[in-house]
Amino acid sequence: MYAVTGATGQLGRLVINGLLEKVSPSEMIALARDPSAAQDIAQTGVTVRPFDYDAPDQLAAALQGVTRLLFISSDDVVRRIGQHRAVIDAAIAAKVEFIAYTSVIHADDNPISVAPSHRETEAMLRNSGITYAVLRNSWYIENYLIGADAAVAHGALLGSTGEGRISAASRADYAAAAVAVLTEPTPDSRVYELGGDDAFTLSDVAAALSEASGKPVTYHHLPEEAYRDALANAGVPAAFAATLASYSADAAGGILADDSQTLSRLIGRPTETLREIVLRELA
Repeated sequence: MYAVTGATGQLGRLVINGLLEKVSPSEMIALARDPSAAQDIAQTGVTVRPFDYDAPDQLAAALQGVTRLLFISSDDVVRRIGQHRAVIDAAIAAKVEFIAYTSVIHADDNPISVAPSHRETEAMLRNSGITYAVLRNSWYIENYLIGADAAVAHGALLGSTGEGRISAASRADYAAAAVAVLTEPTPDSRVYELGGDDAFTLSDVAAALSEASGKPVTYHHLPEEAYRDALANAGVPAAFAATLASYSADAAGGILADDSQTLSRLIGRPTETLREIVLRELA
């Protein structure tokens, strides 16, 4: 029996759809904090069960009968470690045989602020006694479409990444990789560093926006503090602006780049490019 946490999220829904192409819905469980948001999934024949990371006493029961679990990391960075411990403890209690976990690329030495909680979760998995796969995803290309309209309107894309390379990939490609790993005949414990085939810089993002819009867009590199202030002045809440600016600055060293092409080998095709996605979404 396959199960996917965060099944009503953007990644979770893509994984559910991908699994439906490979296994019967009777062999699938969608785990969702709010099952009422998964009515469309239930209509496919997939079982929906409540699964709230903040309700640890209820998690093991929801995992009964599950053999292979996609564990999508919590988006609550402050409470993530405790939530992840609860999920892994529940998986142990429910005798789950295999867990695939969504981590961050190069988690071992990634300076980005979300990395320590991923490193700790990976350690929990190693010590769990459960066979596991760590899916170390780079950034989503879709992230670079946020604020695209403003960049086109002003002719300027701001950031603190310099010419740091980023091996981002589409959410759909990461979902396809998760499906491939979950459905392997005999999965074993390993770590996958996953990123797009063609790394790009923020200058490349600006060029893609220019091509898609027909208007000139130029990338402007700013010191981290200046970028943080620019985001805040644009209406981004101060704490989130600081987080986004730190992500951008930390990526300047190329920590989000990976040339292994592991992702494309897993999914059996080239990954979607930045240009393809920007042209499609901004058409």
